[in-house]
Amino acid sequence: MELLKAFGLGTLAQASLLLAGLVVCWVKVPTRIVGILAGFGAGAMISAVAFDLLPEAEVHIAMWQTVLWMLIGVGVFLLGDYVVDKRFGSEGAGGAMGIVVGSVVDGVPESLIFGIQIGIGATISPTFLAAVFVSNIPQAIAPSADLAGRGWGPARLGRLWVMVVLGCGVAAGLGYLLTTATSDAYGERAAALAAGGLLAMLTNSLIPFAYERGKQLAGVATVVGFCLTLLGT
Repeated sequence: MELLKAFGLGTLAQASLLLAGLVVCWVKVPTRIVGILAGFGAGAMISAVAFDLLPEAEVHIAMWQTVLWMLIGVGVFLLGDYVVDKRFGSEGAGGAMGIVVGSVVDGVPESLIFGIQIGIGATISPTFLAAVFVSNIPQAIAPSADLAGRGWGPARLGRLWVMVVLGCGVAAGLGYLLTTATSDAYGERAAALAAGGLLAMLTNSLIPFAYERGKQLAGVATVVGFCLTLLGT
C-alpha cells in the first residue's frame, strides 16, 4: 500500500507536466509569452536549487559529497542532452527537447525524495507538493509550444510527457523501496544530483530559450519567478 502511495504521489506531483504540455495543442501561446513563461520557470528553478535542493543535501552529507553529486547531475544532463542532439539536432526541436531532459533530471530525483519521505514516515508538506505541481507548468508549456509549432500533435506530445510522468512515479516507488533496504536513505544525494543537472540545463537550454523568445521580458520574468518561489518557501 505504501509503495502504491509513493508511486501515486510521484505521479501526481509531476502530472502538471502532462496537462500543461497538452494545453498548447488547443490554445495558441504567442512566442513572446512562451519566452516569458520559460523565464519564470527558470527563476523558480534557481530558487528551488538554492533554497530547497541544496539545503536538503547539506543536512546529511559533507560539502565535498554535495559537490560530487552535483557534478554527477551535470554529467547525467549532458548525456541526456547529447542523446537528444543526436536524435533531433542541436537547433529546432533539439533545443526544446533539452528542456524536457531537464524536466527528467529535475523530476526523477525529486520524486525519489518523495518516496524516501514516505518510507521514513516524514510529513510531506502540501504546500511544497503544490509548489512542485505549479512550477512544472511553465517548464512544460515552453518546450511543448515549440514542439507543437514544429508539427508535434497531441498524441506525440502526450506520449512524451506520459513517459516523463510515469518515470517520476516509478522513481518515487524506488525511493520508498530504498528505505526498506537501508535505514540511511534521506534523499540528499538525489537532491544534489538534481541541483547540478538543473543548473546545467538552465545555462545550456532554458535561459537561452527564454531570452530568444521573450527578449528583455525574459529577465524580468526570471526575477519574478525567483521571488514568488522564495516567498513560498
